[in-house]
Amino acid sequence: MKNRISILFYTKSAKASKNGLLPIYLRITIDGVRIEVSTSKYVEKSRWSVEGGKMKGSSEEARTINSYLDVLKNKVYETEKSMINNNQEIYATSFKNKFLGVEEKQRMLIPTFQDHNKRMKALIGKEYALNTHKRYETSLEHLRCFIKHTYALNDIPIKKVNLAFINDFDFYLRSVRNCNNNSAIKYVRNFGKIIKSCYANEWIERDPFLNYKGKVKEVEKEFLSKEEIITIYQKEFSTTRLNQVKDVFIFCCFTGLAYIDVFQLKQSNIEIGIDGQRWIFTHRQKTESPSRIPLLQIPEELIQKYANHPQCINEDRLLPVLSNQKMNSYLKEIADVCGIKKELTFHIARHTFATTVTLTNGVPIETVSKMLGHRSLRTTQHYAKILDRKVSDDMELLKSKLGNFKSTISNGTDL
Repeated sequence: MKNRISILFYTKSAKASKNGLLPIYLRITIDGVRIEVSTSKYVEKSRWSVEGGKMKGSSEEARTINSYLDVLKNKVYETEKSMINNNQEIYATSFKNKFLGVEEKQRMLIPTFQDHNKRMKALIGKEYALNTHKRYETSLEHLRCFIKHTYALNDIPIKKVNLAFINDFDFYLRSVRNCNNNSAIKYVRNFGKIIKSCYANEWIERDPFLNYKGKVKEVEKEFLSKEEIITIYQKEFSTTRLNQVKDVFIFCCFTGLAYIDVFQLKQSNIEIGIDGQRWIFTHRQKTESPSRIPLLQIPEELIQKYANHPQCINEDRLLPVLSNQKMNSYLKEIADVCGIKKELTFHIARHTFATTVTLTNGVPIETVSKMLGHRSLRTTQHYAKILDRKVSDDMELLKSKLGNFKSTISNGTDL
């Protein structure tokens, strides 16, 4: 697409000199984006032709200034021609730098991504979770390998990133790295955050992600049934560690907290709510959204159980929570012992709170959304869809049973 470039010379009354002379400016407009350049020339207001964009008359001063303005005009077209011949994309900032002879700093993609991740790492535990940083590091590694695989290069300038590059990266993740749809989309979106930051900092002229079409597909979220919760809750294990992990997991099933959020809970997070009862007051680390959860009987009992636990006292924690890796390892063992085929994770505990514990028992979806710390009700509505499907499955089973019942009656057989 050919860039539309227009030129205008004009004066600025607001910047008049002490002796009343007006400065002459050159305005270059590229596809609607304006560039303003001072000509360093001045003129009396009465001697400037607004329509002609030049100095009036044929005096030596007028000829000198108008000749200089013609030189600048020719320089604009020479700059445009040079950039076209060198296959350079013409944007306002790059054109202005070329026109003024300013050497642009070539920002490269990999160092820019690395700098983002370095800053993120410094804020782990404050603004970001450890796993979030790990995901961005993985995204960076995928991007590095993609550039090497596709272009046989170690890096590219950020200005070379366009929609074709993004779509090729998406395809590479799915084909070469064997990522499923949602994983591929998330890695591309992580990369997109870096590019959008570049756009915000005016290092690039346009956001190449504007027309990226990738969409995350809804995944069926697993949750525990009432019977499965009871099985885990009532099970006594032979080791203290397994019992502690079980208790923390059950606590999350009845509060909806994610691993990082329960890990960071302190006694100071327990306050008296509007109803005079004890509530958890916290912020979700993932979204920074406030989460206020009235304590049910089971989590209240678990808090009291560990009130004097050495780890809770020494580390100022509400519960004795181990590292995420250790917790997940113990949860696998708990699932095996309890005969539960589902993969026990803190995600499934959170989903269980949203479905089996709250929505199934008539808690309004708006209330559930507030307790989960969701920023949008749409996020919570996915759990309601899950329950609708379960209702449908249960009713299909009932239809089958009633069909047999009707057949039995029709045949006059004893029930």
